Amino acid sequence: MAQFDEEKENKQLDEIHKAEEEQLVEVLAGSKYNLPYINLLPIGIDNEALRAISEKDAREMNIGPFKLSGKNIYIALRSPSDDLISKLKDDMERKNLVPTFYMASSSSLNKIWNRYQELSMAENSKVGGIDISAEILRDTAKNIQKMQDMEKLILSAMEGKQIHKISHILEIILAGAIAIQASDIHIEAEQDRSRLRLRLDGVLHDVMFFDLSVYHLLNSRIKLLSGMKLTSRTAQDGRFSIMEEKEEISIRASLIPGAYGESIVMRILDPKSIQVKLEDMGIEPYLFSIIEAEIKKPNGMILVTGPTGSGKTTTLYAFLNKIYSPEIKIITIEDPIEYHLTGITQTQTDNEKGYTFLEGLRSGLRQDPDVVMVGEIRDAETAKIAVESALTGHLVFSTLHTNNAAGVIPRLIDLEVNPKIMVSALSLSIAQRLVRKLCQACKKEKTLTEEENKTIKTIMNGIKEEGKDLKNYNINPDAPVKVFSAVGCEKCNMTGYKGRMGIFEAIKTDESIEKIIPENPSEREIKKVSSHQGILSMRQDGIVKILNGITSIDEVQSVVDLNEE
Repeated sequence: MAQFDEEKENKQLDEIHKAEEEQLVEVLAGSKYNLPYINLLPIGIDNEALRAISEKDAREMNIGPFKLSGKNIYIALRSPSDDLISKLKDDMERKNLVPTFYMASSSSLNKIWNRYQELSMAENSKVGGIDISAEILRDTAKNIQKMQDMEKLILSAMEGKQIHKISHILEIILAGAIAIQASDIHIEAEQDRSRLRLRLDGVLHDVMFFDLSVYHLLNSRIKLLSGMKLTSRTAQDGRFSIMEEKEEISIRASLIPGAYGESIVMRILDPKSIQVKLEDMGIEPYLFSIIEAEIKKPNGMILVTGPTGSGKTTTLYAFLNKIYSPEIKIITIEDPIEYHLTGITQTQTDNEKGYTFLEGLRSGLRQDPDVVMVGEIRDAETAKIAVESALTGHLVFSTLHTNNAAGVIPRLIDLEVNPKIMVSALSLSIAQRLVRKLCQACKKEKTLTEEENKTIKTIMNGIKEEGKDLKNYNINPDAPVKVFSAVGCEKCNMTGYKGRMGIFEAIKTDESIEKIIPENPSEREIKKVSSHQGILSMRQDGIVKILNGITSIDEVQSVVDLNEE
């Protein structure tokens, strides 16, 4: 005889009712209320958004804030009405926030309300809460000039008996990373200890080691702050923000499971670090004048190439900042939007929802833009539409994965772009790498090896043979070769380097390049034809910066093959 399991039956009925409610809300959202529908059950709730509306108000109004991005707040409603929407708009306006409304089910709202309780428990159980106070960060940062200062402060915090010890340690880590301009914080569990590292000017540096007990508490605190699941042992992503004076610094957190615990990486997205002026990027004067002329044209395509982490996005943002004007419409399609640019329409791709770079470009072109920035050209369809856009009165900026500027044309042909059309569309191909700048306080003159001296002389002779004058780059060709190497002092965190700059090369689509494009030329042929354009190659630009004492031969050799033909 079959047994009746009431608990199991009730659970199944409950799941059916929830599914029916989701379907009903989705239908009502579009047909009756003209609002987008959202199911929040698979989506993380943003802690920062919860702070904009109290739990009491959220429950009373049957609403729930679930995401905060810059000044945009996203709010779920169960029973929308004109009065409710009007009231919420006024409330958010007073808090300098712009609301976007979605219709959601009771289950989604319950998830948000439960999150309030989690936050409340976390704040009550650990005095000091999980808020990261900008004021505390500023005060902490005053005592941090170098990485060693961070270690001293963390050790001091560990010895203390204050209840919110872990909050204080996390504040020191964040304040220190921001103060010394690190781009990433790495906290990694090892067999019997955990390691704290910072990425400074593209290179990871050990700060200190601490007990696994501290690591586990930091892990929980970062998960709470970032809106991640506390008990999950799968890969997770989250984010939180810190207001630093008038700037919002976003922290993107990523956790992946490892052999001894989760590896935690926090990327610091500081708007100040991306606001690099085109003039400050290390572009030599002649190439700068070419770029300046090309980005001011009403149409055409400029492609920036280089490996991941070579500063391509920073260069594209510098272009946009240089040409921005209220008179033109600029649209970007990015993955993800790392920094918000004022006065520019930025959209983020979402592959799960089918909003790819291709779809973003198609949609963006319907918005009557003057300038379009596509984060990356990855496929033939995107390449073709980008080229067509450049031909139909749009200025297109994008990136492409090739090793050098000469590789752009063969890569586009490989992506099935018609060479005859490409001639008219492609204005400029730029390749770049990032090198660390020598600390001017401690750099010292270096004695060159015979091979290094030969390499430098060969490249200098190549510059002269191509009709470029070394004197235009502050180099006296008759003087003895003088280069510098890194030492390390307190001003540069004992690394010998402070800050980074680009080394560049570019190929302009001039008459000589136009002639060979239809013949499907090789990279070597393109390099040969373009060598007389007067623009330095990356090898040559690197040597110029070495001879000017800006960077070291080791740095340039780490990103460019100086012995290449």
